[in-house]
Amino acid sequence: MHELSIAMSIVDLAIEEASKENAKKITEIEIEVGTWAGVDSEALLFSLNVTKQYSDVLKDSEIRLIKREPLMYCSGCNREFTPKVQYTDTCAYCNSAQIELIQGRELALSSLSIQE
Repeated sequence: MHELSIAMSIVDLAIEEASKENAKKITEIEIEVGTWAGVDSEALLFSLNVTKQYSDVLKDSEIRLIKREPLMYCSGCNREFTPKVQYTDTCAYCNSAQIELIQGRELALSSLSIQE
């Protein structure tokens, strides 16, 4: 269960960022999780809720996971599209292979709400 180690890293990062601002409490953590990030969102949320209990700065915080669906961009036709399968290799509109994933694999601490 690598979600526990991810949760521990997120908690460490949140505490580090809060200390830079001399915050006494973190009231909310917002984390973006792409559906193709290879992370079980429920296991991550559970792990975060367990891990935060070991920090006075974090233990009363609310954790919000924001799921990001995959989005691809085709430079052949300049369109964005939502792929139907994870390992697509052509554009849904023009069948070009000039595509790139622009959203869907993120795993990021996107914001903290703190109390000074």
